[in-house]
Amino acid sequence: MTGLGNLIIRNCKLFFKDKGMFFTSLITPLILLVLYATFLANIYRESFASALPMGFVIDEALIDATVGGQLASSILAVSCVTVAFCSNLLMVQDKVSGAITDLTVTPVKRSTIAVGYFCASSFATIIINFVAFAACLIYLYFTGWYMSAADVMLTLLDVVLLTLFGISLSSCINFFLSTSGQGSAVGTIISAGYGFLCGAYMPISSFSEGLQKVLSFLPGTYGTSLIRNHCMRGVFAEMANIGFPAQVIEGIKDSIDCNLYFYGENVSVATMYAVLCTAILVFVAIYVALNIIFGKKN
Repeated sequence: MTGLGNLIIRNCKLFFKDKGMFFTSLITPLILLVLYATFLANIYRESFASALPMGFVIDEALIDATVGGQLASSILAVSCVTVAFCSNLLMVQDKVSGAITDLTVTPVKRSTIAVGYFCASSFATIIINFVAFAACLIYLYFTGWYMSAADVMLTLLDVVLLTLFGISLSSCINFFLSTSGQGSAVGTIISAGYGFLCGAYMPISSFSEGLQKVLSFLPGTYGTSLIRNHCMRGVFAEMANIGFPAQVIEGIKDSIDCNLYFYGENVSVATMYAVLCTAILVFVAIYVALNIIFGKKN
């Protein structure tokens, strides 16, 4: 445990010592918040309005809260995974600098080195995503606050689980990378495409039926829906209190992916948690297997 603890401390220090990587990872979610609020708020507002029946009048404050919840959940869903790929580049940098060679000639096992990367990346990513989470809560406070204490804690749990999913996925992918260029290329691809694949930028319900079926197999889709459900539960409860018909509320949930369907069957929140947790375990198992197989070869 002493060797593992020293490795985790060493990896965390290297990450936070690299001011460029750290501040880029920290500022990115905040920049996304500004960009989302500036450019996507009107799109989300129009999507929400289109789900309402003709002539249905709703208070502007409730509309702002609905849009704010959708924006905040989108930012958190994207940041949990994209920041994970950024913070997990240390294993690639160690290959480039040759530090991994120095580590492997020590008495420390390869499995311990792998766990050290995973734990340090998880710690750094969770810290950054907690900052993003706090910024989103502040944003929701000013746009319209309908979250209970339970909603906040469940959203925090979603952030932690989605962060672990991002770390486990990036560990498997970054394991095969050996140059800085490869790491940058993968990070760019993930940053550009993940938001669309998980339904953060545009709701999956707006895609074609075939694409919806394909995306329903991706665990990140369910992570986004979990965060969105918990960020917006209070908004939907307020809609019900002021007399919104249940069909209208369900229509809104369908339009913004609070309700997800797997080949026509509505996916429950419990099932979403099961899918996300299973994906984490599967990718962790793959990461462990990769280290065992290639460790024996080396």
